[in-house]
Amino acid sequence: MTHILKSAFRPILLLSPAIAAAAMAQAETAAPPNSVVYFINLKDGDSVKSPIKIQFGLSGMGVAPAGVEKPSTGHHHLLIDTTLTPEQAKEPIPADDHHHHLHFGGGQTETTLTLPPGRHTLQLVLGDWSHIPFNPPVVSPAITIDVK
Repeated sequence: MTHILKSAFRPILLLSPAIAAAAMAQAETAAPPNSVVYFINLKDGDSVKSPIKIQFGLSGMGVAPAGVEKPSTGHHHLLIDTTLTPEQAKEPIPADDHHHHLHFGGGQTETTLTLPPGRHTLQLVLGDWSHIPFNPPVVSPAITIDVK
């Protein structure tokens, strides 16, 4: 899957009204103990050239597409140059036109991004079937990369 971050980009997966309503009615999903999400091929401080291949790692849980309610599974969200507030961590992760929250609701475990030159922060957040972060949250440490 390739994402190009420019004004023509539109999120590829938005919450359907049914999933959004169900998500608001559901309490946060418990995360299995010792669940960890991480970047496989990037580390904090890396210098990279665009386009950037990003591989998502997960241990202690499985990956399932959005909308599939299966215990101990979730799907990836990539935050770019942003974080989630404590309030946002209890709601479906937003899809926005500012290219800060990318959804991988098909169960994807990697992507290729074109980012403009400069410093960027990246963080992975695992969402449940309805895009709500787990409780406790399953998030990677935020990393900073320098795009040449």
